[in-house]
Amino acid sequence: MITLVCLDMAGTTVSDDGAVIAAFAAAVESAGLAAGTSEHRSAVDYAQATMGQSKITVFGAIFGGDQERAVAANEAFEKAYAAALTDGATALPGAEDAIRRMRERGLKVALTTGFSPVTRDALIEALGWQDLCDLVLSPADAGRGRPFPDMILSAVLRLEVDDVRQVAVAGDTASDLLAGTRAGASIVAGVLTGAHGTADFAAVPHTHVLPSVVELDQLLAT
Repeated sequence: MITLVCLDMAGTTVSDDGAVIAAFAAAVESAGLAAGTSEHRSAVDYAQATMGQSKITVFGAIFGGDQERAVAANEAFEKAYAAALTDGATALPGAEDAIRRMRERGLKVALTTGFSPVTRDALIEALGWQDLCDLVLSPADAGRGRPFPDMILSAVLRLEVDDVRQVAVAGDTASDLLAGTRAGASIVAGVLTGAHGTADFAAVPHTHVLPSVVELDQLLAT
């Protein structure tokens, strides 16, 4: 029996519309990779491939472990994404209602994200989701980001779930699915509303590929 649902944010429950990758592009440019160069394109491609992972970790990999540049790029990313949020944020169609239905049936719902707590909280505020879920977590709250299982396992501990097999995980990236598998979740679902698609999901363990979190809610209701 599933008692906890862990959902990603951008691309899973929240509409992305390219804002995340655009913020990445601006951030690596500000850190010295000129737009239009092969280095800039490679960095953006890497960000796309590792979407869902901790942003500071991704920048660290892009800049070869140069922590000073990684921190500067991460700060630039947060500013660029915050600027995008000034126009508001939009939930993916049906996502908010799906979460409310899950909670009405007694399920606990945690949102997990690769964003820093500052960026995450700005997004939550823009959506008006302060009271929507039981818990929201960033890598800084749990230890390591995806593809490691730390955020999911932290949710299990904080929400006092008895067994990791009572967990369902859904996300739009391969890293989401790897994290769910490593956490021991019984349902690990890729959703086709964000960064990655069926070909990306095929490369990692998972139990389901669904059109959106709406179908996850329907699956859990059966």
